[in-house]
Amino acid sequence: MGGGINMKRRVLLLLKRSMLDGYVSRERMQMCEPPFASLMVSHPKRFQTSPLKSKRRLVLKSYFLDPTHITSSRSKNFELAVGNLSDRHRVHQHTVEVCKDVLKRKSNVVWDSLMRDELRGCPIRDVDLVVTIGGDGTLLQASHCLDSSIPVVGVNSDPTRATIEASVADTQRHFLLVKVEENLEEFDATRSTGYLCAANADNFEQVLDEILDGSRKPLVLNRILTRIDGMNFTYPSLNDVLLSHPNPAAVSRCSFSIRKAGNDEPTTSVVHSRSSGLRICSAAGSTAAMASAGGEIMDFMSPDLQYMIREPIRPHPLFRDHLRGWIRPDEVLNVQWGCRQGVLHFDGSHVFQQVKFGSVIEFSSNAPPLKIFTNFSKNVQM
Repeated sequence: MGGGINMKRRVLLLLKRSMLDGYVSRERMQMCEPPFASLMVSHPKRFQTSPLKSKRRLVLKSYFLDPTHITSSRSKNFELAVGNLSDRHRVHQHTVEVCKDVLKRKSNVVWDSLMRDELRGCPIRDVDLVVTIGGDGTLLQASHCLDSSIPVVGVNSDPTRATIEASVADTQRHFLLVKVEENLEEFDATRSTGYLCAANADNFEQVLDEILDGSRKPLVLNRILTRIDGMNFTYPSLNDVLLSHPNPAAVSRCSFSIRKAGNDEPTTSVVHSRSSGLRICSAAGSTAAMASAGGEIMDFMSPDLQYMIREPIRPHPLFRDHLRGWIRPDEVLNVQWGCRQGVLHFDGSHVFQQVKFGSVIEFSSNAPPLKIFTNFSKNVQM
């Protein structure tokens, strides 16, 4: 990281509240609080939970902890699942405290914390590093508010492991996370994958030291730029974008072609599609939903984008070879939407934008790149 030898680094800690937190979807948030000039504020209470948010989480927790709405035949499975959620919450909180303690010990760091749902889509400015604590979702949310000047590193607060014994300093209690395999017949005990995260509670200090002393370099990853009827969408996408009908059971109709950037003439045939949607991913996002749908896992540093029609409905023989493909750095995927309703989802379900019949959506890799510290930064096998 840049800066003089004696200069203190400004770090923003962006936190997921808990495994039970309520997350509010954001639709192209244009109305938000003014971008903060600096996160090194003298009033940390502004980052605390509001009574409304506290009440919402208490209602959610009481639902999970009150089994009266569960039939007796399933109460055992329910209790196991609730116990798993409680363990996940404790592990997450433990990781948050570990990371805060590490930052407190660093004399060359000035830091502040912010809950991810308090970010409100505003741009992050005047910090040298963003540390996200949660999983890939928390890192993706932070990425929407970052340009190419501020790097981010993710801490996986609840990784899936075979077994782990963790000590919580407050209570000196030890707890054991159960194996996923032991509970396959009862409930899904899978935790966070954290594919984009470089650290966890055990190695956060080592990773942070490597970032601060410059021995760990960030990768510069391409992101997806989406233009809707000639206007750039607010947030670049690190993983993927899904275009579909709002109703998952409805048919998605669109026509698309590949064009050279800055040229209205298509370089491929116009494909007319009826399906359950169109997905576009970056190299980083090729390991997520695209891979699950049978797409190709790309080199992490590839500048290309990949697209795929989801569940095509009896495509014309002329179109079958064009239902999936590549968008090169000098190309644009031009899509004309053919349904009365449509929605674009960016990096998951929380950020979305509605489109309508006749809307023209363009996808390219012309978005500002993202600086990210990952395990790939040191060629460490995931």
